[in-house]
Amino acid sequence: MDEILTYAQAAPAETVSYATADGLLSSIWLLVAIPLLSAAVLLLLGRRADRWGHWLGVASVGAAFVLGLTYFLGLRGLENKSVQLSLWDFIAVGGLHVDFGLLFDPLAGVFVLLITGVGFLIHLYAVEYMAHDEGRRRFFAYFNLFVAAMLLLVLGNNYVMLYFGWEGVGLASYLLISFWYTKPAAATAGKKAFLMNRVGDAGLAIAIFIMFATLGTTQYDEVFNGVGALAGGTVLVLGLLLLLGAAGKSGQFPLQAWLPDAMEGPTPVSALIHAATMVTAGVYLIARSNIIFSANTTLQLVVVSVGALTLVMGAIIGCAKDDIKRVLAWSTVSQIGYMFLGVGLGGAAYALAIVHLLAHGFFKANMFLGAGSVMHGMKDQVDIRRFGGLSKYMKITWLTFGAGWLAIIGMFPFSGYFSKEPIIAAAFEREGWTAWLFGGAAMLGAALTAFYMTRLFVLTFHGPKRWTTDIEHPHESPPLMTIPLILLGIGSIAAGWLLATSVPDWLTPTAGLGVTEAHHDAVLPHWAIVVLSLGVTVLGAGLAWFLFRGGTAIEPQPAGVLVTAARKNLYTDTVNEAVFEKPGIFLTRALVYLDNRGIDGLVNGLAAGVGGGSSRLRRMQTGFVRSYATSILTGALLVVAAFLAVQAGWLA
Repeated sequence: MDEILTYAQAAPAETVSYATADGLLSSIWLLVAIPLLSAAVLLLLGRRADRWGHWLGVASVGAAFVLGLTYFLGLRGLENKSVQLSLWDFIAVGGLHVDFGLLFDPLAGVFVLLITGVGFLIHLYAVEYMAHDEGRRRFFAYFNLFVAAMLLLVLGNNYVMLYFGWEGVGLASYLLISFWYTKPAAATAGKKAFLMNRVGDAGLAIAIFIMFATLGTTQYDEVFNGVGALAGGTVLVLGLLLLLGAAGKSGQFPLQAWLPDAMEGPTPVSALIHAATMVTAGVYLIARSNIIFSANTTLQLVVVSVGALTLVMGAIIGCAKDDIKRVLAWSTVSQIGYMFLGVGLGGAAYALAIVHLLAHGFFKANMFLGAGSVMHGMKDQVDIRRFGGLSKYMKITWLTFGAGWLAIIGMFPFSGYFSKEPIIAAAFEREGWTAWLFGGAAMLGAALTAFYMTRLFVLTFHGPKRWTTDIEHPHESPPLMTIPLILLGIGSIAAGWLLATSVPDWLTPTAGLGVTEAHHDAVLPHWAIVVLSLGVTVLGAGLAWFLFRGGTAIEPQPAGVLVTAARKNLYTDTVNEAVFEKPGIFLTRALVYLDNRGIDGLVNGLAAGVGGGSSRLRRMQTGFVRSYATSILTGALLVVAAFLAVQAGWLA
C-alpha cells in the first residue's frame, strides 16, 4: 500500500501541447463513428432490422473495443503518449474558432477501454435480457447512441466537443430510462433525469462561455496554458460552474435525486449508466480540468466537501432501501462521492480517483447485471425482503455478485481495497482539522457501505426463503447473461491491484497528473489508517450479517428518526419539491393565467371590439337613399354647429 500513496500531481509543464495524430492513430474517429453508424442503421431500417439488429449493436461496440485497445497500445511508442486529430472547422464565427477535433491521451485511453470493454459485456448480456421485448432493436439503437456520445465526450479535444457528447449522453439516457414509456414511473423518471441534468448542463455551458470571454478559446491545451493569467475569482467561478455540470451528470449533491429513479429503465441501462458511461462523465470532467481545479484551493475544498457529503448521504440512504436496484443506485451515488473526494484532494488522489472509477466500473456492472439475473429468475421481483436462499438456485450469480460485494466494501484482496482505501488515506493527509473531517467522512462511508451492501447480499442470497407464492422455482440465467457476469466477477477480484499498480504511471504524461515522490504527513500513521479502515469494514459487514442472517420483516416496520429520514432520501426530494417544484408550478400557472387572461385577453378583446363595432356600423348600410340623405344632412348640421360655436367663442 505504501507505494500506492506515492502518486502526486506532477509539476505542470510550462505549456501543454499535443502532437498531431498520424498513421494508425489518425483513424481514432472510428471509435465514435462505428457505434453512431450502427445506431443510425438500426433506427432508419426500423422493423426490417428486428431479427438481427441486436447483434449489429453488440458487434459495433466490440469492434470499438478492439480498435480502442489497438490505439491504446499504439500510444506506448509515443514520447508524450498524446495525439490530437482535427477533422474540420465546427464553428468559425468572428473570433470564435472551434475544431471538430479528437484527443487521444492516457486519460482518454483508459476511459475508452472502460466504455467499450464493460459496455460490450453489458450489450452482450442485454441480448438475452431483452429477448422477449418487442422494442429490442430500438433499445440497441439507443444503447449504441449512448456509447457513441460518451466516446465523443471523452475524446473531444476541446470543451465544445465535450459538451456535444455531454448533451448526447443526456439525450440517450432520457431515451433509455424512459424506454418503457407506457409505465408512468418510467416516463416520470426519464423526465426527472432530463430536467435535473439540464441544471448542471447550464453550468457547464456558462463555464464554456467564460472560457471564450476570458481566454478566447475552448481548446484544452490553450485553456490550460492560460489559466495562470486569470484572476483568482474568475478561476473560482469557472471551477464552480464546471463542478455544477459534473454534479449533475454524476448524481452528486445537490443534483443526486435523479439517479436512483433512473432504475425504472431496463437493468442493462442501469449497468451502463452506473458503471461505464454517464455517471463517470463528471469525474472525467474534473480530472480533465485538473489544472483549473488545482489553481484555487477554495475550489478544491468545495469539490472535496461535495464528495464527502455525497458519499455519506448515499451510504445512509442505501441502508434503508429494500429495492435491490435502488440499493445499488445509492451505492453508486456514494462511490462516485469517493471519486469526487479524490479529484478534489488533488495530488496523489487524482490518479487514485481514476483507479477507483475503473475498478468501480467492473464491480458495479457485475452487481447490476447480477441484480438483473436475480430479477430474471424471480419474475422481476426487486424487493430483497422477499428473496432469501437464492445461493442454492443461482450459483453463478451468487458467486459473481459475492465478488462484487467484497470488492465494493473494500475487503482485501478484492479490487475496492486497492482503489478506495488509498483515497481514504489521502483524505487524512489534509492539513489541520479538515483531515479529521474528510478522513472521518470517508471512514464512516466505508463502514456504512460494508453494512448496507452486506445486508443486500445476505437478504438476497442467504437466510430462509421468503418468496411469494407465484414463484415456484428460481433458476439461473442463460449463458449469454452469466458469461458477462463471470468476466466482470474476475475483474472485481483482480482489477483493483492491476489498475493501482499501472494506471498512475500511465497517466503521468496527462497534463497535471502523474507520479512524484511520496509524502507521508497524515494525521495518523499509514498502517493505522489501513487497520482502522479494514476494521470498520469488518465491523459493518459483521453487524449486518448478524442482524439479517435470519431474514427480515416483509412489511416496513416503525423506525426511528434517522431510518425514517433515510427511507425518504433524507428529505432531499421534499426540499426540491418545496424550493423548486411547487414555486415552479405556481409560476407556470401564473404565467398561463397571465397569458390567457392578459395577453390573449387583450388581443381577443381588441378583436372583439373591432368585430362588434363593425357589425354595428354595418347596420347603417341600408341601401336606401333617404337614409344616406338623412346622414348627410345630420353631418352638415354638425359641421355648421361647430363653426357657429367657434365663432361664438364657445370652443376657444
